[in-house]
Amino acid sequence: MFGASGGAEIWRAKMSAACDFVALHTGQKMPLIGLGTWKSERGQVKEAVKYALSVGYRHIDCAAAYSNEAEIGEAFQECLGPNKVIKREDLFVTSKLWNTKHHPDDVEPALRKTLGDLKLAYLDLYLMHWPHAFERGDNLFPKNPDNTMRYDYTDYKDTWKAMEKLVEKGLVKAIGLSNFNSRQINDVLSVATVKPAVLQVECHPYLAQNELIAHCQKQGLVVTAYSPLGSPDRMWKHPDEPVLLEEPGIKKLAEKYNKSPAQIILSKSQLLDTGKQD
Repeated sequence: MFGASGGAEIWRAKMSAACDFVALHTGQKMPLIGLGTWKSERGQVKEAVKYALSVGYRHIDCAAAYSNEAEIGEAFQECLGPNKVIKREDLFVTSKLWNTKHHPDDVEPALRKTLGDLKLAYLDLYLMHWPHAFERGDNLFPKNPDNTMRYDYTDYKDTWKAMEKLVEKGLVKAIGLSNFNSRQINDVLSVATVKPAVLQVECHPYLAQNELIAHCQKQGLVVTAYSPLGSPDRMWKHPDEPVLLEEPGIKKLAEKYNKSPAQIILSKSQLLDTGKQD
């Protein structure tokens, strides 16, 4: 997805609702293009979401760990409703369970906190953000005195079984995974009563994920790509690492077809039937 921060280009702003979606195994139609809210600062994300909705976006990707769901909820409250232009059923909303809430006893309370912040009765998709669990609590990044992370030993398969109960209760329509590899996906599938609908991973021409995408397609999971334009501002970026939007081959194609480099990259992603997120 495009991020709400960083002045992301509104690509194909007046989007066609008739064909720009992918079908999940649940029967839901997930819009291919959406607005990601990672790194969206407080005081800005509300207006970004409102603007995105006004120009045709119908997929908003959120997460508890982004610490901005309450402000996104204000945007939803202003823009969605039975007497508004956009009905709740017209919007696809994704959020994610954070690593400190993997214990089965914490899963439903974490979701209910997200629903309260977003001012929604249900989510269309709820993802396990990462396969590893951090120490339980409200500190997003619990650390030891030596600055290493404090982990918890909750098995993600136990977390998954707790997430399945959210579907049974009608709190979420579909559940899925984020940042899992093929082996971990198979682990979840081995115990799943409710099959994961989506895998969200970083995916772009520098990180094509071809084998992982093929595995997901074989297992019936839709792949959603985050950071489809690369993530040059991440903290661990090497100083000499190339910038995807400045890649000569992509710029050449953009000139040939009179498009922006971003449009070239995203059109490739769409051919793979992946959603785009940041």
